[in-house]
Amino acid sequence: MLEEITISRAIIDSYWKKLGKILEVDVAICGAGPSGLVCATTLAKKKRKVVIFEKKLSIGGGMWAGGMFFNEIVVQASGKKILEEYKVRLRKYKKEYYLADAIECVCSLGYHAVKSGVIIINGVSVEDVVIRKNRICGVVINWSAVELTNLDVDPLAVRAKFVVDATGHSSDVVRIVEEKSGLKLNTEIGKRVGERSMWADLAESMVEKNTQEVVPGLVVAGMCVNAVFGSPRMGPIFGGMLLSGKKAAEIILSKIK
Repeated sequence: MLEEITISRAIIDSYWKKLGKILEVDVAICGAGPSGLVCATTLAKKKRKVVIFEKKLSIGGGMWAGGMFFNEIVVQASGKKILEEYKVRLRKYKKEYYLADAIECVCSLGYHAVKSGVIIINGVSVEDVVIRKNRICGVVINWSAVELTNLDVDPLAVRAKFVVDATGHSSDVVRIVEEKSGLKLNTEIGKRVGERSMWADLAESMVEKNTQEVVPGLVVAGMCVNAVFGSPRMGPIFGGMLLSGKKAAEIILSKIK
């Protein structure tokens, strides 16, 4: 016979253990879009302890909807190689363009992340960072519902050797660091430059090129990169997102002890 309290206890006990595992990690990734998922999986495969905080209930960022709810995505040849690693089926379309089903992409990226050991905590927002001696060394989290309802509820802190801002156009974590830490960003003006209007070819190259550590302990990935460094948006082509996530992981792996 099903017993409601036993079901509730199972959920609470299991989630409590999960939270206990992520209070101290190697890398805390903010945002479970394509760049965040690829970054996390790449790190986890190298035996790093990784958590992703996603403020929405669903992972995948803007990948679910493709372009204007047409749930097909486009990648170029360089991005195709990453999707092949995640067993996503691809169809060639003119020269270097490849099409993939958006739903399959998100599900495959999420599946491989979890199977690699990544812990994904959804419904949780990063509202601040932890800072010591001019270095970002953790994040401050709260329920997304608290943020949405503007309730006065104190957050909790998570310690991390590195933090990745993969929050997309809004660049939430970088914005917090810029406004509150007093640290200068590694950009031409020392702060966020702001995203430019669409230019797909330039944006795709710049998102990978500018993926880097913007202040000690904080790496930017995905569309957040272009928002921080003043590059254009690229629209519904996702190769740059995937490549940026992988590069962010490689940067961290080269630095983390």
